[in-house]
Amino acid sequence: MRQRIYITQPVAQSAIARLQKVADVKWNTDAKHIMTRDELIAAAKECDILFCLLHDRVPREVIDANPKLKAVASMTITPADIDIAAATAHNIPVTTIPALLVDDATADIAWALLLSVVRRTVEGDRLVRTGVFPGSQSSYLEGGAVSGKTLGVIGMGGIGRAMVERARGFKMKVLYYSRKQRPESEEKALGMTWMPFDDVLSQSDIVSINIKLTPETRHLISDREFGLMKPTAYIVNTARGPIIDEKALVRALEEKKIAGAGIDVFENEPTPDPALFPMENVVLTPHMGSAIREVREGMANVVVDNILALLEGKQPPNCWNPEVYAKQ
Repeated sequence: MRQRIYITQPVAQSAIARLQKVADVKWNTDAKHIMTRDELIAAAKECDILFCLLHDRVPREVIDANPKLKAVASMTITPADIDIAAATAHNIPVTTIPALLVDDATADIAWALLLSVVRRTVEGDRLVRTGVFPGSQSSYLEGGAVSGKTLGVIGMGGIGRAMVERARGFKMKVLYYSRKQRPESEEKALGMTWMPFDDVLSQSDIVSINIKLTPETRHLISDREFGLMKPTAYIVNTARGPIIDEKALVRALEEKKIAGAGIDVFENEPTPDPALFPMENVVLTPHMGSAIREVREGMANVVVDNILALLEGKQPPNCWNPEVYAKQ
């Protein structure tokens, strides 16, 4: 009997085609619709493997709806919104994808946000579309500088490193903070300097958040941290929304503690704080760091690799809770 796989939103056709060779595959065809809990429960009841995306919340109720699920196969690096304990209790593997697949794509969107908010390009675009052209040397759209300024990188994993590599092209001074300082040879090769967390915040013109979301990093950036930053500084977050206390971000912008922000991730996705919407010095994108066609295709096919391994009776190569196999 063929296995039944349900995909929560459209993914690359090449990935779907691989699955269709070995299973019956259905999916939510609306790429703008995030499935509700009730919809996920209904889908879980009717499938053997749930193929879900980063934005999907898979709580205990979804997993309990079908304790005989063979897997929850996620297209995310860290399954923060999947109840791992519930899945493990039912002996259900949860699979993920490797972080290195999205390093360059995420650094690219971070730089797009950085340049957009500092140079006010989104504001300029809106003005031109409404028939307003202040003049090529008007002071109306004067913003900050990027070239030659100081970039502070919080987190020196693959994405942090990609941020530093790009900063070299802008002749920026790079400061970074991570729990483990990188080897001196790497620092020298990349032209970056480790500094304590507070010093990176206080000395940087642009701060880029590139760390994982953990209980320790939740609200890592809040009122105290914004108070350390220069009033002319900008912050960019393409990591995870809850790393920044969103209410504190709103206060920092309203009180002009910082100059602006470029935000791709939000504390309560898919509903950003509406106080951010009217702010001209904020550029907002809907968590699209990996939204490159080739990257997403690669991600989807890694999920398929995990599923095919599982269907062949093997432990998937990217299993988040391998202890379920120790029980067998």
